[in-house]
Amino acid sequence: LILWQTVCSCGLIDSFLLPSPVQVIRAFIEEFPMLLEHSMVTLSEALIGLLLGILLGFVMAVVMDQFDPLYKACYPLIVLTQTIPTVAIAPLLVLWFCYEMTPKVILIVITTFFPITVGLLNGFKSADSDSVNLLRAMGAGRWQIFTVVKLPGAMSQFFAGLRISASYAVVGAVISEWLGGFRGLGVYMTRVKKAFSFDKMFAVIFLISIISLLLMKAVDLLQKKCMP
Repeated sequence: LILWQTVCSCGLIDSFLLPSPVQVIRAFIEEFPMLLEHSMVTLSEALIGLLLGILLGFVMAVVMDQFDPLYKACYPLIVLTQTIPTVAIAPLLVLWFCYEMTPKVILIVITTFFPITVGLLNGFKSADSDSVNLLRAMGAGRWQIFTVVKLPGAMSQFFAGLRISASYAVVGAVISEWLGGFRGLGVYMTRVKKAFSFDKMFAVIFLISIISLLLMKAVDLLQKKCMP
């Protein structure tokens, strides 16, 4: 920040190209009510998409763990979904589902379910074989083995994936708002970019980073509650 401010104060880079940290803070304070209004929309989209992504990822991981042929059939398709750039698929979702919340939530689900699914699957597959064999010898069924050994053992991988998905959710919401929408931080970024208000652009970038960090911190707190 000191280096950034020094470069701007010495006039090495024009202020309209790179606003100083002081200008960014001033813009953040002046635009805070507007930023707060847009951030509520983005955060709502991110949380809804994240919750649906968690639910979808959890169900897929459990089903694929229980049925190996389904795992072999579906896992390559799940990986394939992550090779499609979100910027490429977002316009199609807007075209199919209009400019409301639906296409944004779908895009967030596509970007967030993958870390959850892969994290849980890795956790399930790495379950201690001796513990599983012991439970089988004691007459335990599939569901008992899952609840006693596999699920508790996969919690650390689940929260690692959830931490990634939480940050992806906000980024996915902003990207989807770039390509169509009426409110949200992505829409706000598009407007200030067209007006060449780069101080406001940096202000919203900082706000997005703060929101992502707060969501990741919330995941850490949830992990401490669930895994004391």
